[in-house]
Amino acid sequence: MRTLRAESPLPPSLHVRDGEVWRAVPLDCFPFTIGRAEDSQLVLAHDFVSRQHAEIVYKEGNFVIRDAGSRHGIYLNRVSITSHVLQPGDVIRLGSLEGPEIRFATGSQTRLHHSSNSLLAKLQEFETEQSDLQKLHWFFEAGRELSNAGAADRVLNSLLQATIRLASVERGFVFLMDAAGRLELTAGLNVDGEELHDSSTVSTTVMRQAIDGEEQFLITDTLTAEGVSLPESIVAQQVRAVICIPLRQHRQRGQRGENFALLGILYLDSRFEPARFTNTDHELLRTISREAAALVENAQLAIVEENARKQTEELQIAARIQQAIMSSKIPQPDWARVQAQSVACSAVGGDFFDVLLNNDKLSLVLVDVSGKGTSAAILASVLQGMLYVQLETGRPLGEIAASVNQYLCNKAVGKYATMVLATLHRNGRFEYINCGHIRPRIFYEDEVVTLDQANVPVGLLPSAGFEPASIRLRPRTRVLLVSDGVTEAADPEGNFFGDEGLDLASRCEEVPAVFELLDGFCKGTPASDDCTLVQVQFLPKS
Repeated sequence: MRTLRAESPLPPSLHVRDGEVWRAVPLDCFPFTIGRAEDSQLVLAHDFVSRQHAEIVYKEGNFVIRDAGSRHGIYLNRVSITSHVLQPGDVIRLGSLEGPEIRFATGSQTRLHHSSNSLLAKLQEFETEQSDLQKLHWFFEAGRELSNAGAADRVLNSLLQATIRLASVERGFVFLMDAAGRLELTAGLNVDGEELHDSSTVSTTVMRQAIDGEEQFLITDTLTAEGVSLPESIVAQQVRAVICIPLRQHRQRGQRGENFALLGILYLDSRFEPARFTNTDHELLRTISREAAALVENAQLAIVEENARKQTEELQIAARIQQAIMSSKIPQPDWARVQAQSVACSAVGGDFFDVLLNNDKLSLVLVDVSGKGTSAAILASVLQGMLYVQLETGRPLGEIAASVNQYLCNKAVGKYATMVLATLHRNGRFEYINCGHIRPRIFYEDEVVTLDQANVPVGLLPSAGFEPASIRLRPRTRVLLVSDGVTEAADPEGNFFGDEGLDLASRCEEVPAVFELLDGFCKGTPASDDCTLVQVQFLPKS
């Protein structure tokens, strides 16, 4: 094996697509081996890739890829080959047309992958070094990298700048499909690089013909086109040449052949009389047709990823606020000890707890809003504010539950909630109201007692009545409130923690110990619902 002594500061490379991310692997030694074997220069763990699948050799100034005795073969630009000289921008797939995507790049192209400068400026930098077709391959290679970096708008504008110049037209537009399946103007530029926002002179008829046709692109001379009804505006402006390139994304191979989905249209036009298109010009347009769809798709994915990133950041902020509200200092009177903890199964949850101390009365709240995620968290925040205000004013528990029920029913939010409201007095009287929630457990020194009194969840029946109950706690008695995410936590075999698990929790005087017991039961099984615990222990002074 010998090391390549390349004149370029950066060696040629293979750009490998892993999901939506590209990585560059330099071709710095030969033969350069590709396969599943761990000692390959490029290791690809794919079902259709053989252990020794292919190799690239440097021969008489050329880079040659050849089959190394693979089982499923090599495809170069969608054509099966056994040996071939590589050209910049060539697409290599191993094993099948759906196999790992690999692109051959020269040292100049590799350099661009590490640059965020304008694509058009870089294209002009190499204008005298390569053919238009080579430059276009190079452009798309660089454009993918930039779209992966999130520069979606810049990629679309650079696409227009390059294609306007290479096709020798005056202006260009990119139309993308929106969620409703309509073509929407996304970018427009003229030959001077000025942005265009008015697409009224664009021929929708020609666009429709291009979409409905089976060709990769459509070239129309508007003054000689037959059977085409053109808008008056396009005739008035004497637009002569129209080039429409449907941007189609390859989905899968079906029984009737290739299956494509329309992403949008690349529309180019000019008032100049159309020149006679050469074979090279057609090859340029075919390259644009074949490659621009992938470039636009990556740009769209970059936008989606950016929106998802922003949404994730907002959820993280919401989660911090929600946790801050619940983790604010819990009041600890000298006659009771309170512990509470909530673990959401997603960024934000529908469970919440609250603890209030008002003179000789300690109020406890545990609520579980139906559903999960953002909608449940929003309603949970509203209910937490309602309950806090009403408990602080000393309103009876039955009236509080009735007002929350009426609010949810009147607003018709499509959600309900289960909850336990409780009040522990200094003298040991424990008053509570259970609205469809997991029954509270009372842990005495020698027994576990379940509080069976219950009402319907709030938000289901407008006319429902809500009755509280009360008991007298013994000294050192613990009361445990939990959400159903605790009882319905499952082990790998699908068994629930259930009531038996709560009975075992009587041994745990600390809430973190209950969570440790729960984790040990689940054995790594992911939680499917929020888990919330509130425990209060009555500790009267002797």
